Amino acid sequence: MILLKASHLHKSYQEKGRQFTAVRDVSLEVKAGEVLAFLGPNGAGKTTTIKMIAGLIYPDGGWVRIGDRDPHRDSKALRLLGAVLEGNRNVYWRLSPQENLEYFGVLRGLAPKVARQRARALLERFHLLDKQNTRVDHLSRGMQQKLAIAVALIHQPQLLLLDEPTLGLDVEATEDIKRLVREIAQEGCGIILTTHQLAIAEELSDRVAIINQGEIVAEEPTSELIRQFSGQSYHIELETPLDPQRQGQLVALGVECLTAQTLRVLQAESLYPVLEILKPLALMRVEKEQASLTDIFLKLVRENRNV
Repeated sequence: MILLKASHLHKSYQEKGRQFTAVRDVSLEVKAGEVLAFLGPNGAGKTTTIKMIAGLIYPDGGWVRIGDRDPHRDSKALRLLGAVLEGNRNVYWRLSPQENLEYFGVLRGLAPKVARQRARALLERFHLLDKQNTRVDHLSRGMQQKLAIAVALIHQPQLLLLDEPTLGLDVEATEDIKRLVREIAQEGCGIILTTHQLAIAEELSDRVAIINQGEIVAEEPTSELIRQFSGQSYHIELETPLDPQRQGQLVALGVECLTAQTLRVLQAESLYPVLEILKPLALMRVEKEQASLTDIFLKLVRENRNV
């Protein structure tokens, strides 16, 4: 089921008397239970696109549907959407977690009793029950971020926009947020994740869309994108240094001896002949060379910049 469809979005601004195109012909889809990592460098058009999806600014061209509703013309579309934009600014710092959840629940159309029940359930799920009456500005950064996500979920939206959900968090809080994102997606909520922490994006996303200079330059399932940019070579690490005889045999096969204990096999078909030569030496690691999302992102952005 497609929860979000954005088609051929276009947005321009006037800047110092000249027209500046922020977004040019951007189309995106998000399905139920899917995490889309929407990535781009600063100024690429990412935030403008998200604001058009969220109904905060009108596109000059193209359209958005959340479910089958237009967020720019139908206020009911926004009931299908939850958002944590620019960190945890969707909460009131002088209120407690309980007060925030109840307030925003009622604001989004829930009956007070229902808002109170859902607030308690979310506080329990997000491990914030013991802090339910503590002012938000007295909570840790990680707790504030979990509360911000809980507030975005109070009305049980179908689509969730998450902007930098783990920025500035310690390791434990980051793992908590990652676990929650996975759980929320598994329950059928579609998620658009924007972040500059590309390792987090690689770990959590099902698909990746990369925007640069206002245009989508790549959109693929995460695993497929990584496969496309990964090489065919293998790295082998030995427990002990190679003897000269084996080293000569390996070089004859086209193997790169990076150190006395580290080899690079350039062709996949050479791997088993190499392993045969190495018998019975103890191996520490045999690993296929694989691109990271960071490598791919930088390559695509730099190539596009030079066009």
